[in-house]
Amino acid sequence: MILFWKNHASSTRLSRTLFAFALSALVTLQALAAPQSIGTADPSRYLDDIKSLTAPSMEGRGDDTKGLARAAHLLEKRYHELGLKPAGTNSYFQPFTVITGAKLQADNRFSVQEGDQKQGLKLNQDFVPFSFSSSGSVSAPLVFAGFGASADEFGYDDYAGVDVKDKIVVILRYEPAGFAEKSGNTGLTRHSQLISKAINARNHGAKAVVLVNGKLGEGEDDLLTRFGSVSGPANTGIVLVQVKNDVADRWFHAAGKSMADVQGQINHATKPQSFAFPETLHMSINVDIETTRATVNNVLAYLPGKTDEYVIIGAHYDHLGRGNYDSLAPSQIGQIHPGADDNASGTAGVLELARVFAPLKGQLQRGVLFASFAGEELGLLGSAHWVQEPTLPLDKAVAMLNMDMIGRIKDDKVYIGGIGTGSTLKPMLEKAEAKSNFKVEYSAGGYSASDHTSFVTKHIPVLFFFSGLHSDYHKPSDTWEKINPQAAARLVDVVGNTGLELAEAADRPTFVAVVEDKPLAGGSGGGYGPYFGSIPDFGQVENGVKFSDVKPASPAEKAGLKAGDILVQFGDKPIKNLYDFTDALRRSKVGDVVDVTVLRDGKPVKASVKLEQRK
Repeated sequence: MILFWKNHASSTRLSRTLFAFALSALVTLQALAAPQSIGTADPSRYLDDIKSLTAPSMEGRGDDTKGLARAAHLLEKRYHELGLKPAGTNSYFQPFTVITGAKLQADNRFSVQEGDQKQGLKLNQDFVPFSFSSSGSVSAPLVFAGFGASADEFGYDDYAGVDVKDKIVVILRYEPAGFAEKSGNTGLTRHSQLISKAINARNHGAKAVVLVNGKLGEGEDDLLTRFGSVSGPANTGIVLVQVKNDVADRWFHAAGKSMADVQGQINHATKPQSFAFPETLHMSINVDIETTRATVNNVLAYLPGKTDEYVIIGAHYDHLGRGNYDSLAPSQIGQIHPGADDNASGTAGVLELARVFAPLKGQLQRGVLFASFAGEELGLLGSAHWVQEPTLPLDKAVAMLNMDMIGRIKDDKVYIGGIGTGSTLKPMLEKAEAKSNFKVEYSAGGYSASDHTSFVTKHIPVLFFFSGLHSDYHKPSDTWEKINPQAAARLVDVVGNTGLELAEAADRPTFVAVVEDKPLAGGSGGGYGPYFGSIPDFGQVENGVKFSDVKPASPAEKAGLKAGDILVQFGDKPIKNLYDFTDALRRSKVGDVVDVTVLRDGKPVKASVKLEQRK
């Protein structure tokens, strides 16, 4: 119509009228073409997707199962049917490798030499290695180190007065009975944790740890821990096995002692009773463990917009498989943990939003990336991999909306985190949820135990949608029948309308670094020990702890530490993994000035960090 006016330019009133009419019509059509709303989530369709994702054939969507691959293909098929573009390198899939655990190999041996007599122990009958033990051979004398605890806060140290360097230490499970009274609570302290015992022994120079159950409760059997059922790093840097009580009793008898009596003395006085076993007693251990790995896939689909900027709507689709150390129902490990709420609920939400956004292809100002992440249950590995190797330009991502456990909304109460991470997020969110009638608890910060954290570390604004923890979390009882699909669909609509606001806004939100973070109700605690302020990169590194970010105004930032640094030394303690770092922090006090060493671009950098009170 503009061409018509140019070719017939005249000053007649008719021509001017026709042009005005045409121009008005064009503006009206353009306004109609700009989407003002999207469709709504369908509760029935939403629940059907959760049923599909939790079917027995999905095997709990564990990262080491064929069921996870089946779930990935279900997502791929749906995205393809909706006409969405692949957003991986050449497909909807972005593959990456994860460590899924460990398995025992053929050469696991344990023998004890007493004088000229040698006794061989039987695997899984007399002894068993722990899955995070180092592989290798150790042959050395024995030292009894009580409960393996160094508890400065209680004035107690099992390693005081004994030399364990290059020795094998024998330690009891749990902790001295007096620790509960001294700590002022009835529960066990951190000193009871096996990983803390192993790190403490290694830091004292021991070459191996042999754990025994010691005194048993009434009706309790002297059982070996099932291999792979205890949480730990891939490798603690020390050989670590468990033996039966009757095996260890013979070693105590060789020293003229009784294991039960020694444990009783420790418990009675809360005083160490450590000693070296006779030199005639010598032990040889060989541990042969293979770290298991799997290739898994993020599933990524893209709805193009008019520009190259885009909004990310995501959720993790993996879960626990048949459980393991991460199951909160230890007696049911081996049963399928279907993960209806965690996180088939969020995954179904992404599928519903993909469906309602799909007709808007090319109409939105910004595109939408629909991201289904694997590896979240292993430590946010899928999202961490994507931000390290993004399949779309990272600087074009305007915000990330993450749904994790949104299916069990009770009394219309929901939790939304990250509203402080973007300059315009709060008003957009308030507009999107104005008619939802939810009772919303907000959190400004964007750091918590789900995939949006990976995006905050890259200074991308985030929103985290969550309906709270419940008694079925990480258990086989997290089933589809307990989902509240009507309320969840309403929350999915809030996510969708917020995404629409972000896709159509004239300006993208500016990232804001939130100094203090209020944890979401029902979520995890505030960390361990004094405040340090680093955010770990959960991507697996060979040695040390890599920082994906450093919190503003934190002790770490004040000391000059940066994102990308790899912590390898904390005071006098080597840091090989996140467990070492956690243990070192727990052993520190508020106000301590700790000399640390990080690797920055492969070169060591030293800094002094003054630890603060955790708020």
